[in-house]
Amino acid sequence: MRVACLLVALLSLSAAPGVHAQDLAAICHASSSYDVTLKSDSVLFDRASPAPFHVELQHGSLRTDGIDAHPNTEDQDRLALFERDLLALAPRVRAVAQNGVDMAVQAMRAEADGMGLAAASRAEFERRLLAHAGDLKRRIAISRSTHDWQGDEANQYMNQIAADLLPLLAADLGQQAINAALSGDLQAAAGLRDRAADLATALQPRLQQRMQALRPQIQALCPSIQRLAELQQGVRGSDGRPLNLLQVDP
Repeated sequence: MRVACLLVALLSLSAAPGVHAQDLAAICHASSSYDVTLKSDSVLFDRASPAPFHVELQHGSLRTDGIDAHPNTEDQDRLALFERDLLALAPRVRAVAQNGVDMAVQAMRAEADGMGLAAASRAEFERRLLAHAGDLKRRIAISRSTHDWQGDEANQYMNQIAADLLPLLAADLGQQAINAALSGDLQAAAGLRDRAADLATALQPRLQQRMQALRPQIQALCPSIQRLAELQQGVRGSDGRPLNLLQVDP
């Protein structure tokens, strides 16, 4: 189930290759069946099913599936506050997402520090790591819709990063194994070969543990998510049904 609010999806990508930071769905118990797009003058929620398929908010006005809902004055005020608070939340979540990328870079560096990499390997690793981090932070900065971060696309993106970085580390460990074998230390050589072979599997839980440091920053967003859920309560679309754009479990 998708998490409502534009940049909740970004939080799931604010992690090192192959690692997903806990997002608002897990921490704030918030979820939604809608995707959301922040447009220049409105906010659009859309989903494949069930109806309503499109819900658009614009300064207190409400349209569901292209039909004006004509909310009363109180509901107009609620919707205007909902839209305002959602737009105000976006840069805060972007900041957490950007911090997550920085934290992931630090975590990957710390892991590389313990591998005894050759100078050339370490320099190339640093170059690639910073390039991927910069690209991800740019994507976070310009994204306006959860459609930019669908599950398969997100996973493919992170897998591409892992496919670029991890073989570099494994190759260096493999060369260390060869050097150890040539020097007669067969036990060290075997250990290095095993470490290279199991690199991705062994690295993931350690990186996940390091990324737990992001959790307090995400928790600080929960009251704003709860506020959004409260503002929508009682508001109905043009079909008379409650909006339910966002659900927050107790």
